[in-house]
Amino acid sequence: MSSATPVPQNGGPALELLVHGVGGATPQDMLGDPRTIRISGDEKAAVFRRTDDEKAESHPERYEDRPVPEAYCWSNLTSGNSARALWLLLLPFMVANLAHWMRPRAKGRRTTTRLYGVLVRLVALSLTVLLTAAACEVALDLLAWQCAGSAECTRERSWLGFVSAAQGGWWSQPGRRLALASVVPAALVGLLWYLSNRTWSAYESQRPPTGEDIGEEGLEEIEEDAAGPKDPVVRPALGRPGFWYGRRLVARLRAAHTAAGFLTVAAAVAGAAARHDRRGDDALLEVCGWLLETGLVIGLLGVLWVVVRRGRSEKKFDVRIDRAAVRWLPGAALAVLALSLLYASWSRPGWASTATLPGDVTFRVIALAQGALVIALGVVAWVLHRRARHARTALYGLGGPAVAMLACALGGVMTGGVAQRVADWLDGPGTPGMDGEGSIPGPPVLLSWQASVIPLLLIVLFVPAVVLAVRTWRTARGLGKGVEAEYEVGRPDEGRTRRIAGTRARAALTDAAPWIVGIVSGATLLLGAGAVAGAWASGDVPGEAFGDGFAQSVAEAAQSAGSWLIGFGFILFVTWGRRAYRDASARRTIGILWDVGTFWPRAAHPFAPPCYAERAVPDLTWRMCTWTARTGGRLVISGHSQGSVLAAAAVWQLPAATRRRVALLTYGSPLERLYGRWFPAYFGPVALAELSGQVHTWRNLWRLTDPIGGPVRVPADGARPGVDCAAFKDPLVYGRSNLHPLPEPILGHSEYQADPEFEKERRELLDRLTPVVPRQTQGSSGRSSG
Repeated sequence: MSSATPVPQNGGPALELLVHGVGGATPQDMLGDPRTIRISGDEKAAVFRRTDDEKAESHPERYEDRPVPEAYCWSNLTSGNSARALWLLLLPFMVANLAHWMRPRAKGRRTTTRLYGVLVRLVALSLTVLLTAAACEVALDLLAWQCAGSAECTRERSWLGFVSAAQGGWWSQPGRRLALASVVPAALVGLLWYLSNRTWSAYESQRPPTGEDIGEEGLEEIEEDAAGPKDPVVRPALGRPGFWYGRRLVARLRAAHTAAGFLTVAAAVAGAAARHDRRGDDALLEVCGWLLETGLVIGLLGVLWVVVRRGRSEKKFDVRIDRAAVRWLPGAALAVLALSLLYASWSRPGWASTATLPGDVTFRVIALAQGALVIALGVVAWVLHRRARHARTALYGLGGPAVAMLACALGGVMTGGVAQRVADWLDGPGTPGMDGEGSIPGPPVLLSWQASVIPLLLIVLFVPAVVLAVRTWRTARGLGKGVEAEYEVGRPDEGRTRRIAGTRARAALTDAAPWIVGIVSGATLLLGAGAVAGAWASGDVPGEAFGDGFAQSVAEAAQSAGSWLIGFGFILFVTWGRRAYRDASARRTIGILWDVGTFWPRAAHPFAPPCYAERAVPDLTWRMCTWTARTGGRLVISGHSQGSVLAAAAVWQLPAATRRRVALLTYGSPLERLYGRWFPAYFGPVALAELSGQVHTWRNLWRLTDPIGGPVRVPADGARPGVDCAAFKDPLVYGRSNLHPLPEPILGHSEYQADPEFEKERRELLDRLTPVVPRQTQGSSGRSSG
């Protein structure tokens, strides 16, 4: 970041609060000085100044011609710890959580809006059940039931000898093997609970400065002037006191999802034993089985009640905790699991494990439930969108359902990939499910059907990919003459023109992303439905379901290719996470994904990676409130890329009086291009126009070559100028010149400060701010003002 702006002639203290974008930045780079000092914050997020500026407020005479620059560094919230690379495995949960925030804006549709949130939370719950069921499939079915019950499979794996049915030991009975293997999925659920609880304490517990209740509805604030009170002003969603304080909901959902995980494991263990006992002669065991299954149903209803009953409470600063749900629900589920293990461990000498573990229909039910929920979510989203249509909204308001479908697909790929790979490993040279070969029957046939449709999905995606490539090429060719005219080139360089035009055309591909997501989601829904229908109708893997002939050959090829692809996809996830654990540069790349995906609070899935904005937004809000209150000076919050989203969210949280004394400078900003289109209820055109009207002044800088940032499309309003400036030239000059003897690079999304227009815009923005009389006249250091 370049040095601060030289500035205003109207006097008064001035502060420029810099917020970096995705990927992180060092305070030294942001402040343009190797000597910096932390004045507030900790190792996760902090405000820095140059060492020479530490006590700037005590010496205002030194800053008459320039503002005091401060850098807020938040990169360690997402990409600082190598262990966070493992969050990549929680990607389906994160994507499901994003779907919650993609609902269309629809004022007055409170019931429909709540229904949208309920459906997303149910989709998220199904992903937890799917993950736990996949762990049960591997540990309980493939290992404890199939392999341990096969002498051929255990003969090659001596570490399974003590549970082998052929050995006849205490653990050889199927129920006891299942009880022992259930430790694996139960431990996985416990680990997810621990990670969610730990990050909850570090992120969701940060109290915002606007934590007071603001009326029964929590949506209005009363503004006053010399003439008396004005009409109530509706506060936007991002300005509500409880928006960035979601610990109550996270605690409730964490309890419900933890209980759902334990109940899933209990159902896998107790269900198999209960089915056996209903065919036996022991009446007591049969009654115990019925009682346990009844307890499982009651527990499931309790989980659904907690998930459905309450959503986010944003209207007020809610510090309460629903202790009954948080404490008793997971404890009760754990008790049911313990009773299930005891019940399954009871001696049943005549019980033998054959075929697959009873209950493989679970995956079909989960797939059907997810498809039905996504379709219902699409209907609700369409109803909401019809109330507030806007041409820029992604997929006509169906962005949330499309992303929810992608979350389900990712969950299926990751869980199915594990089961397929473990089955292939245990089966030796045979292929599970094919011609009775191999030592084990293999995983549920639905997983093979789902793997078989992946090659078809790739073929479907090939067509729009080609269309986009051709369209981008043609667009780049058409931009050439415009580029040369813009730079007033006397002697055009064909290669230089082609590079500039090509960069602009590729940057425009971002605007086509909604249609790619829509095509992928629609194809996934249809092909997934076909996979469920095929598995249910045939009861066999695709390679065996079509008989002999050409259809069988195609099905076998699709099954083999899909099985390889689904396994490769999961291995890619694991490998990437392992590399990121060891390699700082790879960890930084994954951090960029998280910077975008974890901006939103955990409103749908409590096991998603934590929301760093619940720490960053209160940090920025506190800093702006305290500094302006102590000094009465002018403040510009300057955000690049994702930093501009954090800056806007923090400005929304400011009290009205403070908000009118703050200027906003954004550059390379995805506020409208990404957030406005995909999250219209929070960053849509109405919300951005309201922000422009409430902040003192706002200026947005952008380039045609930037694939992420763009204009915010807030027009001029009366005395207020438009927010967007004219597009910056990129590169600065077309070719070599006396001032630029070497070729200038095409910067795209980076280094906006390198353009001379940047400092001009920043200087004019600061000049528009008027200092006010401070509440306290005494000076204070940067540390004491934080």
